[in-house]
Amino acid sequence: MNKKPALTALAAACVLALPALAQSRTVTLTTQLKNYGGDGAYLAVYLTDAKGAYAGTLWVAGGKAKYYKHLADWNRLSAGDAKRLAGVTGASVGAGRKLTVTADLADALIDAGYEIRVDAAVEDMRDSPSEIRVPLTSAGAGKGQAGKQYIQAFTYQLQ
Repeated sequence: MNKKPALTALAAACVLALPALAQSRTVTLTTQLKNYGGDGAYLAVYLTDAKGAYAGTLWVAGGKAKYYKHLADWNRLSAGDAKRLAGVTGASVGAGRKLTVTADLADALIDAGYEIRVDAAVEDMRDSPSEIRVPLTSAGAGKGQAGKQYIQAFTYQLQ
């Protein structure tokens, strides 16, 4: 199941220090799940800054908020962001399926120490906080990375 939401901005936390007319780039994030033999996965795709502090949520796959506690790193880091789910949620992702998300990110975030992280959780299976941790760099675009448990491959493209 592909999800291609067009996000016009990252969460407000990412843009606080940026000028109002900052340049942005479209980033396409693709997460291919392994065929792990369980229910659909809940995924949180988010950014952290160079110090590991939460910078904004890009997408949350899975619609029942009571399960977000299992996306442990994202849930802990983003707890103070009242708008962390504004326009960035969709259905869970089935085993062996692909999630594709598009977002507009300020140019100032690229090659500035930010990291894309993906937390994963599956009902009746082990949670996988920070399953993916990838620096948000121009050089890293298009390079796949395997996850620790549920994610077969994760890539991002910069346009």
